[in-house]
Amino acid sequence: MSFIFRLFAILLKRNARNSVSCKLNKSISREFPLVETDGMPLKASSFGGSFSWGVASSAFQTEGAPDVDGKGKSIWDTYTRSGKKNRNIEHASDTNNFYYHYKTDVRLLKEMNFGSFRFSLSWSRILPKGTGTINQKGIGFYNNLIDTCLENNITPWATLYHWDLPQSLQDKKGWVNRDIISWFEEYAYLAAKQFGDRVKNWMVLNEPMAFTSLGYLFGVHAPEKHGFRNFIPAMHHAALCQAIGGRVLRENVPGCNVGTTFSCSVVEPIDNQPKNIKAAARIDAALNRLYIEPLLGMGYPVNELPFLKGVSKYIKEGDFERLKFDFDFIGLQYYYRVIVKHHRLPPFNAIEVRPAFRGVLTNEMGFEVYPKGIYKILDKYSAYPQIKKIIITESGVCYMDFLTSGKVIKDYDRAEYHQQILSYILKAKNEGIPVDGYFVWSLTDNFEWGEGIVPRFGLIYIDYHNQMRIMKESGKWFKKFLMDKE
Repeated sequence: MSFIFRLFAILLKRNARNSVSCKLNKSISREFPLVETDGMPLKASSFGGSFSWGVASSAFQTEGAPDVDGKGKSIWDTYTRSGKKNRNIEHASDTNNFYYHYKTDVRLLKEMNFGSFRFSLSWSRILPKGTGTINQKGIGFYNNLIDTCLENNITPWATLYHWDLPQSLQDKKGWVNRDIISWFEEYAYLAAKQFGDRVKNWMVLNEPMAFTSLGYLFGVHAPEKHGFRNFIPAMHHAALCQAIGGRVLRENVPGCNVGTTFSCSVVEPIDNQPKNIKAAARIDAALNRLYIEPLLGMGYPVNELPFLKGVSKYIKEGDFERLKFDFDFIGLQYYYRVIVKHHRLPPFNAIEVRPAFRGVLTNEMGFEVYPKGIYKILDKYSAYPQIKKIIITESGVCYMDFLTSGKVIKDYDRAEYHQQILSYILKAKNEGIPVDGYFVWSLTDNFEWGEGIVPRFGLIYIDYHNQMRIMKESGKWFKKFLMDKE
């Protein structure tokens, strides 16, 4: 992997493997700040009665139970057991074991007054080999989870694919193999038929730019493949699958509300020099435009990223039409801002100016904490006239949590982050941007991919020694805040 690839990989991934030291919380003892919007205190009711308030999670990061009840192996099972060390933990089976504790976690979600729960389905728990034989115990687990949500008046939102490809399909080259279109279609159809009677809100893919670039270009995530010969076909097939999955769900789930999600970063040049402005445009095209524009019928951004011309080798007749789909909503996931400048090495001719060198507040993974960016992202995506509705399907922050002797986690900075994010969302909504939901990442602390359990994003603290759940002060803030949501 070249030097520029390594640097650009850091740009791309929220869950960086080679993170840098963070700045600690500004304080762990002060009271909650008072956040105001247009001179008025922030209130949940100001967002309107149709606004969805939820928390998010994913299967591999929370479920554990990787090889029980008939579940097949995923690429992340392979990766985390390969001897390549995650920080402080070997495998996600050692984390919060949602598979066994889901009833407790749903009750905690309800206690915080959230009305929606976003979770993902584990493809290999449902189809252990990726296709063919169905694992009825896996189906049973998700039926029980969905029913538990409904019994607690929680609306389930399901994500079809959150990075955990069945290893059996990766053995056939995974997303690089065009056959994944039929594999994914089979999986989506099965999920729609099994759960669509009760689950009406769906997301197709989670952050396709992240899992294709980190897994198939830079090789720093599962399945550790490198180079454009892997990335370009994986990119195109994932783009096709996001549209195909949308069609399958709409055709098979009556009353379906279907979207897909994109990781988004505010990308800005270090200064106004033309070369740095162009560098920022290239990074923006990669991070923010690569998957949304073909979905909207605009094609791939080849002017800014000429290497994308290589996709022509993989395009078949009718693909440009297959890439398009009119989703009911677009899910945006925002965490940080990226400042870039020109760099001489191809293919991106750009490099990040790291937050540590800019003297800005960072989270535990070394990324800039920049809540205002959510407003800029909403403004950017709402400029696409084809987008009817936007939901923030993830946003959150990892800070160092300190468990006191009284079992209290005073994560006031995390609460402040969400308050500031919400104030900018409300500003955008009041200006006419069609944003209609906010999902906190995450419900509980969990397995943050290459970082293991070190970064904590949850509103619920997990004591990994005994699986105790403790609501953090940020969760208590949401509990009080959302009492006013109706």
